[in-house]
Amino acid sequence: MITAPGFASASVNSGRVRMALKNVDERELSQKEVAEKFTKWTKKYSQAKVTVTEQPTIAVNKRGGLPIQYIIQAPNFEKLREKIPQFMDLANQNDTFSNVDVNLKFNKPEINVTIDREKAETLGISVLDVAQTLQLSLSGQRFGYFMRNGKQYQVIGQFDEKDRDAPLDLTSMFVKNNKGELIQLDNVVKVDEQSNPPQLYHNNRYMSATVSAGLAPGKSINDGIDAMDAIKEKVLDSSFTTDLGGESRDFVESSSNTAFAFGLALLLIYLILAAQFESFIDPFIIILTVPMAVAGALFSLWLFGQTWNIFSQIGTVMLIGLVTKNGILIVEFANQLREQGKPKLEAILEASEARLRPILMTSLAIALGALPIALSLGAASTSRIGMGVVIVGGTIFSLILTLFVIPSIYLMWSREKKHRPEFDNLEALEK
Repeated sequence: MITAPGFASASVNSGRVRMALKNVDERELSQKEVAEKFTKWTKKYSQAKVTVTEQPTIAVNKRGGLPIQYIIQAPNFEKLREKIPQFMDLANQNDTFSNVDVNLKFNKPEINVTIDREKAETLGISVLDVAQTLQLSLSGQRFGYFMRNGKQYQVIGQFDEKDRDAPLDLTSMFVKNNKGELIQLDNVVKVDEQSNPPQLYHNNRYMSATVSAGLAPGKSINDGIDAMDAIKEKVLDSSFTTDLGGESRDFVESSSNTAFAFGLALLLIYLILAAQFESFIDPFIIILTVPMAVAGALFSLWLFGQTWNIFSQIGTVMLIGLVTKNGILIVEFANQLREQGKPKLEAILEASEARLRPILMTSLAIALGALPIALSLGAASTSRIGMGVVIVGGTIFSLILTLFVIPSIYLMWSREKKHRPEFDNLEALEK
């Protein structure tokens, strides 16, 4: 366990504790379950605000943090001061989040001293006299050094701590006017107590505040982003803009990249099959296995309580190549039978029956090969459960539907095939 007081913050009353868990075979709880138990335990204590985070498996920023990083950008600081409390109230009430925090905290007490110039001039006091009095009394300015018993000491000028702790201590300060008279300082200054952030943040050249949130059990990063967007529509006006950071930003970027890869893979497979079958209809019939596999993958994720994350997205892209081979086996053999002169119905029924065994063998081999990933066997494999569930569920679901849907679609959409005489010779030789 590593503790870092004041880590990555300008506040001295904050810190970070990093804990390492035992190996998987030495504990009964998963990392997520440990984090959830810590979160429930820390909520019992109101003396401090505690946020429990997990190290992300895939992220550009490996320092960790809460999964939702929602950045609110405003043209000026006053708008953030006005809207952030309202935003945080709604976020804390939302069931999507387990805990919510913001980095722009108004917890640094400050005192603004404003000089009444007109009154000071009337009393014969200059602004410089007031500034010097405050500086000498409160700033702890070093005037020099002196030696004593062979050691060097600093000469610092300021009031004792008991005489400078409260704003009312200004009443005990006096400043001389141009006539040599002592004037009480609070006659010429105005004291305004405020609470401001220890530091200000910028993002994309805007004043910004980052709202961080942990997800409730069963909620995904996509659910968290949607919830933040809904709160934004209720609270923020058109002068505000938003951005994402951390794990949520990685998720959105990877999702867009995965969608592009998914579409590109479909197009590439379609073009290759179109060249192989010399047809634009047959490849489309084969690619119909993909929606069925994706439907099975999403149903499997819901059934086993998994989320749509980068691993399940990778598994879905893999399904494109894994399940299209079922349609290829049936359609290709049916086309060969039709080129031998057999009718469409007879050809597709014979092809489905003849290709049943290889389809079953390859589909079960793929599903059983991904089963260890779905069962989370091995260290650090919990995060990849979604990939295994998608592959196993999508393959099995596609296997069942392919044996019925592909023959039906082929029977309706496939065009007539030209009879090729060379197949007659082959058939005669076989007999």
